[in-house]
This record gives sequence, C-alpha cells and structure tokens, in this order.
Amino acid sequence: MPFIKVVKNKAYFKRFQTKFRRRREGKTDYRARKRLVAQFKNKYNSPRYRFVVRFTNADVITQIIYARLDGDIVLAAAYAHELPRYGMPVGLTNYASAYATGLLLARRVLTKLKLADKYKGVETKGEDYNVEDLSDGPRPFKALLDVGLKRTTTGSKVFAALKGACDGGLNIPHSDRRFVGFDDEGHKLNAEILRKHIFGGHVADYMKKLQEEDKAKFETHFSKYLKAQIKPDTLEATWVKVHKAIRADPSIKKSTKEAPKTRPTKKRMSLAQRKDRVRQKLAAASKAASE
Repeated sequence: MPFIKVVKNKAYFKRFQTKFRRRREGKTDYRARKRLVAQFKNKYNSPRYRFVVRFTNADVITQIIYARLDGDIVLAAAYAHELPRYGMPVGLTNYASAYATGLLLARRVLTKLKLADKYKGVETKGEDYNVEDLSDGPRPFKALLDVGLKRTTTGSKVFAALKGACDGGLNIPHSDRRFVGFDDEGHKLNAEILRKHIFGGHVADYMKKLQEEDKAKFETHFSKYLKAQIKPDTLEATWVKVHKAIRADPSIKKSTKEAPKTRPTKKRMSLAQRKDRVRQKLAAASKAASE
C-alpha cells in the first residue's frame, strides 16, 4: 500500500486562518477593494473616492464613498426610486434609468461641494465625454468606478450609470470600450446607438413591436407605462424632461411617508403589582373551584 502524506494535520489546523466574513459570504472582492481604497502615503490622509454602482431587482443605487479605518463613509447617494419625482415613474432598472441615476448623483455631489456652476457637464449626444480641468479654478471631482462583483461586459448598465455621472461633470477615468454600441472589429463607438439607449429607444422599439404582434401581451407587459400615459413615441421626450429636471434641482427631498409604528413595549410591573396579580389569580382559581 503506497504511503499517503497527511496534509491537513494538527499543524495545518493550528495555522489555518479563516477568510474575512464578506469574502466567505461572496459579497466583497478584497483584491479589487484594496486597489480601489489604498491611498499613497504622501497624500496626507486625503480620501480616495469611489463611484459605487449596485443593482437590485427594483432599484439602481449609486453612491460616492470613501474609506476610513472605522468603515466606509457615504458622501452622497442617488437612487432610481427618486426618478418619479422628476417625471419617470416606470422602468426604473433599465439602461436609461441607470444613466439618469448616475446623472442625478453627479449633479447632487457637485452641488454639495459647490462645484456645480464650474462643472456643468454636457447634454448627451451619445459621444464619449471627459471633463476638462479649469485653467483658473478647482480641479474636477475625481472618483474611481466600483462595480463590486458585477461582470464588466460591453453594454452593462453599470457603464450607463458611469456615462450619466461623466456627463453630469464628474471625473471618472474610463474608456468607451464598454458602452453599448461599441464595435470591437472597428474599435469605434457608435454614438447613435448609445444615445438611443440613454433615451430609452430600445424600450420604445420593443413596445412598438409588441403592440403590433401581440396587443394583449403589450397591454399586460407595459401596463404601468400605459397607466402613466407614456407611449413609445413620447418616451424619448419624457427622458429629456427628466434630465432637465435633474439638472434644475438635484437636491434630496425628505420622504413624506410616515415611519412604521413600532409595538409599544410593556412597562415593567413593580413588586407590589406582581404580588397583587398573583393574589387575583389565586382568588379567581379558588372561586372557580368552589363553583
């Protein structure tokens, strides 16, 4: 019988180190995080900002975050569920919505830092845009894209949020390779395709196709659009209005919803009250036994 060396022996387990909790849960890529968070020592405690984009089933989350020893601190945040306030109540997780959410965050953080007048960004035409430094003023706000565990494939909605933030006036280092409409063979970005997606043109095309082929499915699938009176022909105009409204007022509005009422905790009884309660129970029990 051949000799088999035991690798996982007592010495192995004594030296074994568990991975970080969020790594065990598959939530954080610490190799990528270290490269995004670690700052040069000669920067003298200046924060390194990250443009964080996350998606849920019903929302788009964009945040500007920087790291401290006691945890990450959020400088500003914008969510797709804020878009109904700007005139778009439906389709809050598509490509156009991700762009608008990134634009909202950019205008919000620049307003907070009093840079909104100096860096206004650009009204999108689908072409790639990089903010330029002012000759006699503060430099543009710089952040690094943090995609988390999402795959960085061409056409991903992560880059729609990135495009919105760049058009809003933020300096986020990037190339145009991952925007929808980029041609790998020609190594060139098709600005018309990108603009079409930013203004929901791909959604409008599908709405028209479904309306012609299967009207019953169209009415079911786009019932919220129909309820909001948004038609395929008016979808682009609606997104144009949303972008203008975001630039006009990117401030945070407090929710008018009431906080859920918590169940009141029962007050603790005193010793006399507890004794009286026992007396009442015993009296009730003796009365029931006598009857």
